[in-house]
Amino acid sequence: MCSLISKSHCNLGLGKLSLPPLQSSKSEYGIVRVKMSGRLKVVCKGMLAPRKFMQRKKKTVVFKDDDEEAEKKNWWRLMNLIEESGSAVSVLSSEKMKNKTIPKDLLVGTMIRFKQLKKWNVVAEILVWLRAQNWWDFSKMDFILLITAYGKLGDFNGAERVLGLMNKNGYAPNVVSQTALMEAYGKGGRYNNAEAIFRRMQTFGPEPSAFTYQIILKTFVEGNKFSEAEEVFDKLLNDENSPLKPDEQMFNMMIYMYKKAGSHEKARKTFTLMAERGIKQSTITYNSLMSFETNYKEVSNIYDQMQRADLKADVVSYALLINAYGKARKEDEALAVFEEMLDAGVRPTRKAYNILLDAFSISGMVEQARTVFKSMRRDKYIPDLCSYTTMLLAYVNASDMEGAEKFFKRLIQDGLEPNVVTYGTIIKGYAKENDIEKVMEKYEEMLAQGIKPNQTILVTIMVAHGKNGEFDSAVHWFKEMELSGLVPDQKAKNILLSLAKTEEDKIVANELLLLHSVEVKNLPKTNDDLDEEDDDDEEEDDLDEEDDDDEEDDSEYFDDQVAMANDEQSEESIVKPCQVL
Repeated sequence: MCSLISKSHCNLGLGKLSLPPLQSSKSEYGIVRVKMSGRLKVVCKGMLAPRKFMQRKKKTVVFKDDDEEAEKKNWWRLMNLIEESGSAVSVLSSEKMKNKTIPKDLLVGTMIRFKQLKKWNVVAEILVWLRAQNWWDFSKMDFILLITAYGKLGDFNGAERVLGLMNKNGYAPNVVSQTALMEAYGKGGRYNNAEAIFRRMQTFGPEPSAFTYQIILKTFVEGNKFSEAEEVFDKLLNDENSPLKPDEQMFNMMIYMYKKAGSHEKARKTFTLMAERGIKQSTITYNSLMSFETNYKEVSNIYDQMQRADLKADVVSYALLINAYGKARKEDEALAVFEEMLDAGVRPTRKAYNILLDAFSISGMVEQARTVFKSMRRDKYIPDLCSYTTMLLAYVNASDMEGAEKFFKRLIQDGLEPNVVTYGTIIKGYAKENDIEKVMEKYEEMLAQGIKPNQTILVTIMVAHGKNGEFDSAVHWFKEMELSGLVPDQKAKNILLSLAKTEEDKIVANELLLLHSVEVKNLPKTNDDLDEEDDDDEEEDDLDEEDDDDEEDDSEYFDDQVAMANDEQSEESIVKPCQVL
């Protein structure tokens, strides 16, 4: 098995590569010409071989002395009890009853660790419990940590309540508490309330900090208030009287915003402006830029720029590149990048595995897809329904319906419940094989499971009947869409027209579409149009809406990852003012 990896790792010369002798007169000496471009070289053996760094080892903890060991083990014990029970209050109350008291250091250590783990619900629960204890001196910094926790959770009611208690206790609002309240409204979807707090801070104080600006930009972007985000950013950028200038996190958020808004040119200009202003560009910056490119060459170019900038790619970077190659049906390159990721010591996520699996499944490369599927289990990532459905697609695209049927049964045996996409995948396979009986068998099985069909499945069945010369049945399934509460889209209408083979069929199709208030002036000139458009690619692409759904899922995944990374970077600036314990 051969794969391709980064040219930067290549020690062989380009042009000629020594390979095992081939049964060909043109390569009797085992020398073949290999044309290479970009960042590739040929590597053989050991596809997805396990790396040492992926072997789970027990961590060894070294303590300064016996006191530190006892202290840390005690709050680890408390953390485990809280996580296992799911209730901090019950554990803390039990500890209090058993030992009469809970050492402050134990509570502090536990809260700090939960805060580091971003388990804000536990932090909030502990603080609320502490506030009710008469032996605990609930300080201003405790209030600030509590309102911060509510901010992270998007609990604006809780944040408002804490702010009121702070005022009652004589603690004036400060930039941290106001920013936390603003974040709570933003995460709670109350974008106008968040903006109102920000505008009030601008006018009456306390003066917004860099973190405040990071949060309001993030809030505007999440709320699709793009013009407001642009206005705030431009003022920071160009106003000489501005108290501060945009930092890396703000630039990253704007690049991400332009991606979300579809303004690719503005995103590129913002990226260039970062360098001009001397703002450091990070891996997150490049990930944001890669995330909206659809052409694999562009994604690869940005990835190479990132490497030339001596920035280390993370799992999102690799997943973006694998996804781009997979969508372009460049399976070797997708595998190469995955191998490169493993060689770089970056642990793949389940989503990264699913993306690589998808790259092979699209082209029906069953053996390669099976290797990826097995590797997931080996690396302790239990395949989810998405993984199983994608593996099923590999069999379908390889026209191996016997293998697909066996794998479908295995999916159920492994304790997973097929969903509408899973059924749509196997129905599509039988439709490609023109096996109407199996198509209907799977359809009835799906209905018996209480799963409603989507438009993709109904169109697939419609086409299967139409291609089998059963235009009346195709019309029935077109009508079935409306009876199922689905409005046939233009794609479905075009396919119905394409299935009309006779003049009588064309009249029926036109009349049916006119009932849907569609004016159809001309049918296709010939009924060979589907063949001219490449049946195996174009029409299947029309029918294969689950591929479109996968692309949307991938896009959402990368959006989430980039936004999460921006969020984590932003939080670094609040650590110091919020170190309350």
